[in-house]
Amino acid sequence: MILRITHARHLAPFVLELKFNDGATKRVDVRSLLHGPMFAPLRKPSYFRRGTLERECGTMCWPNGADLAPEALYELPDHADRDKKKRRKALVK
Repeated sequence: MILRITHARHLAPFVLELKFNDGATKRVDVRSLLHGPMFAPLRKPSYFRRGTLERECGTMCWPNGADLAPEALYELPDHADRDKKKRRKALVK
């Protein structure tokens, strides 16, 4: 199966909620992928919010031509899991 994003929503600066065609839903922080001159504009939260789902290819795209492949986004750790771990650590202290 070719992995595709079927739904995308901006949650916070650099954090996307993504649904994939394999049924998975993830919340990912994409800052670790924003390297190089093509991604420089995306490091501004106001520009990052301009990203949209390109439905035909199932990728996230921006007006400057930058895009993030579903496979790269799928491999990122789930942001929701990280938040749960932080809350657990705070309760233990």
